[in-house]
Amino acid sequence: MDDEIASLEDLRFQSPLKIVEYPDPILRKRNKQIDTFDENLKKLVHEMFDVMYKTNGIGLAAPQVGVNVQLMVFNPAGKRGEGQETVLVNPRVYSYSKETVLFHEGCLSLPRIYADVERPESVKIDARDVNGSRFSVNLSRLPARVFQHEFDHLQGILFFDRTTDEFLETIRVQLEALEKKYEDKTGLPSPEKVEKKEAAAGFGKINH
Repeated sequence: MDDEIASLEDLRFQSPLKIVEYPDPILRKRNKQIDTFDENLKKLVHEMFDVMYKTNGIGLAAPQVGVNVQLMVFNPAGKRGEGQETVLVNPRVYSYSKETVLFHEGCLSLPRIYADVERPESVKIDARDVNGSRFSVNLSRLPARVFQHEFDHLQGILFFDRTTDEFLETIRVQLEALEKKYEDKTGLPSPEKVEKKEAAAGFGKINH
């Protein structure tokens, strides 16, 4: 099934951007494809980098700031003016390496929670840039890791979905605290509760 195209309304956002935290349902919603490459999109990208740097992040997906579209930004250096800023619109994975690496990950939407997550060491993708031009790129090591973490966000997957039941038990109290924080803030029941589950299968959708 083809992904739905984002409307101008879907791409609307409020400044300053704020990080959406677990268990907000925005993080699990379907993210629409972008086909409008305009000044609004450039402003959104600029502000995503801004909030990413301010929160000491190295990658950020649009749903993490409340915009359910297929857009991510990252810079493994984590500082403006250093490293390489990457913008990926409508990214698609062509192939993953057979070699996998275990790496300690964190997430701006799950503050102060960390987990060892196994992911492919390298990945080949194609995407569009902020102007709508299509390009392909091979990523490895940390850039590949950051991409895969953010690509998961675009699929509605959070990094603890890829951990074991045993590990989930070690962060249960922190996840439950975030669930309670959401309930206190919104007056609504938490849309999800941490529970035992199988680690997410596969590594996202591969489009050949």
